[in-house]
Amino acid sequence: MRPETRPSDRVGYVLKRYPRLSETFIVTELLAREAAGEEIAIASLRTAGDPRFHPSIAAVRAPVTWMPDAHDASRLWDALRTAHRDLPGLPAVLPELLALPPGDAVQVLHVAHWVRANGITHLHAHFATLATTVARLAAAITGVPYSFTTHAKDIFHASVDPLALRSKLADAHHVVTVSEYNVRWLLERFGDAALRVHRVYNGLDVAQVPFSEPRLRNGRVAFVGRLVEKKGLPDLIDAVALLRERGDTVPLDVVGGGVLEDALRAQVRMLDLDQLVTFHGPLPSDQVQRVLREASVFAAPCVHAGDGDRDGLPTVLLEAMAVGTPCVSTPVTGIPEAIVHDHTGLLVGEREPDRLADAIDRLLTDAELRIRLATAARAHVEDRFDSRVQAAELARLRQVGATASELVDAVESRPFRFPRHAAAPAQEVAG
Repeated sequence: MRPETRPSDRVGYVLKRYPRLSETFIVTELLAREAAGEEIAIASLRTAGDPRFHPSIAAVRAPVTWMPDAHDASRLWDALRTAHRDLPGLPAVLPELLALPPGDAVQVLHVAHWVRANGITHLHAHFATLATTVARLAAAITGVPYSFTTHAKDIFHASVDPLALRSKLADAHHVVTVSEYNVRWLLERFGDAALRVHRVYNGLDVAQVPFSEPRLRNGRVAFVGRLVEKKGLPDLIDAVALLRERGDTVPLDVVGGGVLEDALRAQVRMLDLDQLVTFHGPLPSDQVQRVLREASVFAAPCVHAGDGDRDGLPTVLLEAMAVGTPCVSTPVTGIPEAIVHDHTGLLVGEREPDRLADAIDRLLTDAELRIRLATAARAHVEDRFDSRVQAAELARLRQVGATASELVDAVESRPFRFPRHAAAPAQEVAG
């Protein structure tokens, strides 16, 4: 049942940069919440600076306000003079506000003014970094509650300040994170401060994603993601080299850009794989979807990076599952909540290119396995990762908040049920 939304309710999203092509999951979330009847406004702390355009952005009705990006102390004093008159909640947060860089402090004040001018009744931020810092202080100044969504780098990376994160967790009306793994990780490290953390998966508008049976595909492996350590692409390139040594020429399409691109291209040249590995760079969403639909296998060989960073639960993995492309990945963080080994895909160990090559070969040579895994994966996405379910849960949390007992229910509820239209194997194989 859809939670009731009072006519005066308005959720204010605080985002570091909007829109971003790499954060289409936020656009999907906004559209689902609007479709469920919620009224939303967006405060962007930085301009997008990305000339590429995702078509679904045009469907978002929420107005966007780009906050002034000022970094000198004189602007801060000007903003404080105005805020002192108009924001009576300012004195309580002044010590924390003045500890911020001047530009960030100015944006806190601008967001607080925006909250009052636009009738915002609840603030929500994505990522437990700058956006949540601003939302937390703006909420304290204006007296509205705030919440935020944590993902991966914002909680796992070595640069994360645990004291600041603890304060954000403790002060929030509720906290969302994208996997049950993340819930447990936060509870283990922050205890009572994390009792209002709930798992709400990033969603897909599954009804808009056509499924096709992967009996006949192009024989290619697809990788989509940023070219950074945690994505594990060197292992995939090594796997392609191992397959060639075995006599199997397997083409690999690499979609995305990042700091490791030069090193990865050098690896491809060193292994003499130039004819097999194609770097496409970042592509618009429609072209990414085409690559996913045509591929015989989607590979996401994620790893724990040396700086502690790791993936949460890659949205593109869910997209590949939805379109019917069989997936191979690794049991990093929340990935096993989507890829259940030999049920909805295949899992191999981190940094094991030989086993990755085995899994790819198995998928390429066994059409019935591809069909079984893809059919089960689609049903699993429909059951757990639909954006309508996501929107309903976000609205419920905003209305009722989160308690420790609800947290237990969220973590333990809905154990894996083998998806419909596919027979369960006699024995589950451990990842």
